[in-house]
Amino acid sequence: MKILADENVARPIVDLLRKEGHEVEYIFDSARGSVDIDILERAHRAGALLLTDDKDFGELVVYQRLQSSGVILMRLEGIPWVERAEMVINLIQKHGTNLLDAFTVVTEKRVRIRPNS
Repeated sequence: MKILADENVARPIVDLLRKEGHEVEYIFDSARGSVDIDILERAHRAGALLLTDDKDFGELVVYQRLQSSGVILMRLEGIPWVERAEMVINLIQKHGTNLLDAFTVVTEKRVRIRPNS
């Protein structure tokens, strides 16, 4: 899957996603310091799923209804990076294309997938 990882995503997560065969662009390396709206637009233009820890994307996608190809918001504070990466990989394997054009929130205990309207 094509993924755009926000700069707040830990590098070990990006590395594991790449190791699993996903095409991952990492904002930390390619466009560090970009504003959220530009990151969202970049992901949408690329047809990439945006992976982030930043709750502000919920405001942009859910409430302002800006276009996106899909967002995964990780709410996984306190969980080791390797476990976070495994949770994201399992999420992508289980839900695949259902994550596209949706706003997904991942917590330790649940996953909420809300299709974009």
